[in-house]
Amino acid sequence: MPLSHSRIRTFEEYQDAYQRSIDNPEQFWADVAEPFTWRRKWNTVLKADMVNGHNEWFGGAKLNITENCLDRHLATRGNKLALIWEPNDPKTRQIRYTYRELHQQVCQFANVLLNNGVEKGDRVCLYMPMIPQLAIAVLACARIGAVHSVIFAGFSSTAIADRVNDAQATVVLTSDGLNRGPKQIPVKRVVDEALEHCPSVRRVIVVEHLGWPVHMQEGRDVWYHQEAEEAAKTCPAEEMDAEDLLFILYTSGSTGKPKGVVHTTAGYMVWADYTFRNVFQVEENDIYWCTADIGWVTGHSYLLYGPLLNGASTLMFEGVPTYPDAGRFWEVIDKHGVTVFYTAPTAIRSLMATPLDNVLSYSLDSLRILGSVGEPINEEAWYWYYTHVGKERCPVIDTWWQTETGGVMISALAGVSPTKPAHAGQPLPGVQPVLLTQEGQEIEGNDQEGYLAIKQPWPGIIRTTYGDHDRAKQTYFGPYPGYYFTGDGARRDENGLYRIIGRVDDVINVSGHRFGTAEIENAINQNANVVESAVVGYPHDVKGQGIYAFVICRAGACDSDADKPHVEASIIETVVAEIGKIAKPDKIQLVSGLPKTRSGKIMRRILRKVAEGETSNIGDVTTLLDPAVVDEIINGRK
Repeated sequence: MPLSHSRIRTFEEYQDAYQRSIDNPEQFWADVAEPFTWRRKWNTVLKADMVNGHNEWFGGAKLNITENCLDRHLATRGNKLALIWEPNDPKTRQIRYTYRELHQQVCQFANVLLNNGVEKGDRVCLYMPMIPQLAIAVLACARIGAVHSVIFAGFSSTAIADRVNDAQATVVLTSDGLNRGPKQIPVKRVVDEALEHCPSVRRVIVVEHLGWPVHMQEGRDVWYHQEAEEAAKTCPAEEMDAEDLLFILYTSGSTGKPKGVVHTTAGYMVWADYTFRNVFQVEENDIYWCTADIGWVTGHSYLLYGPLLNGASTLMFEGVPTYPDAGRFWEVIDKHGVTVFYTAPTAIRSLMATPLDNVLSYSLDSLRILGSVGEPINEEAWYWYYTHVGKERCPVIDTWWQTETGGVMISALAGVSPTKPAHAGQPLPGVQPVLLTQEGQEIEGNDQEGYLAIKQPWPGIIRTTYGDHDRAKQTYFGPYPGYYFTGDGARRDENGLYRIIGRVDDVINVSGHRFGTAEIENAINQNANVVESAVVGYPHDVKGQGIYAFVICRAGACDSDADKPHVEASIIETVVAEIGKIAKPDKIQLVSGLPKTRSGKIMRRILRKVAEGETSNIGDVTTLLDPAVVDEIINGRK
């Protein structure tokens, strides 16, 4: 199937497709799904129940997603590059797989799983570095009908155990160790600690990556390379029902039991394929690079499944953007001729804080499309990205979506629909966003603000939270019956473009005026002294809520105590200029870092506790990238 299948090429085509998707969604998605390889076609396209969160797509259909990712491309793209692996150390040899070679690797890994007793429906947890075997293992699970659950290889042993036990996984896939920048981390040792508390696990398959000696528990642990010697490179794909589980992905929730988001086979496949093709407008000869780890949903949908479903060439990166120096992203782009680049605002902002020569030293001539994912991108970062990386010739696609949505929901389509800094844009076909009042009334018209909800199901919608559907119903479908509630606040501008203004619980009510934290952070980040900021609300005797800002300065901007009052005053001036006096921060704390998960998400729960003075009840910080930063913030509290 060509990459251009049912591709939207013009804004008029987008408008037509969107209208058809709303007027007759079942016919629209039946047409989109038609070209895939199906063992058996569907009986019903959609069975919807948005009140109870029971939504089914392509009921009665039989398929295997890996036949659509791999097998159907072999006749026409067998020798095309499918997966390019760029190692942590630029001096280490890269690895490239054609579609034919990747197919063989997946089949071989699938046979290793089968030989070790993995059956259809079993849950397999993967705690692995960003090496080719992680991508191969995910596809191998799908090949034989096992449910994969990837755990980011940076979570603590406690976090692993929570997820393994919730999924009742029988097999864990891991490696001896991993590289992350200048560090090497003993991955197997962390898994061993976790599995002391995981009675369901009977087999651990270990991929050799660093060549480290590791403890191998007799009867439980086996080396992948030894098992692969006995495994064939052909493996028939298991026939799956459209609504069979494809994967469980645990959201990194701040407290309590992890929440296992469930996606099923057919709907997720159609959504990942359609959104990838139209958002990124990838052509046959493109080299596409999504910098996300496969441990997160972005890595699932837009490093692995979306690109391979489209027959694209996808790049997988083991390292970090600042190793061996802050030019690494740009060096990789030039080295591989990357044409489509998709990364996070956190990465962009961290690179903005380094000397500009790190990006100007590279040509970046191959680039034609830039993407942003993970959080709203602030205007300063947007312009830096557009100007210095895209050379003012590449559209910047700011995608909004969630683990629970399976794929992009609101975004410009590259080169097709309008873009606006700090705005996600317009909904994709099949997505019906609405703005709601707190009471659940729809807000009509443009130039409006409210709670963001989705009116009708789309193929990639969350099916349940594993083992606890009531939790899914209460979280996503309960607050406003008949809608999927995103938990985000949003603004629709005068032209109907959507801007995400922060989580609803990140909305600060100052003297009756509502401000999204993202909006205030965007203003603060405009200040020339600022690299990054995080804003939370705290109880205020007069205003109800005050605004507390945690701010990272640019190097040299506030090194001395004498500089700090001037920097704080300039930040207030910037916010007043951008939003107004009502939004100026009541407290500004200059910090060296923010409490972030290893995926780059700022843990505002911790910052709220600090702002509220509840520093004795901070909660678990083990999943943070740098737990020590919390003590510094507590000690510096105003």
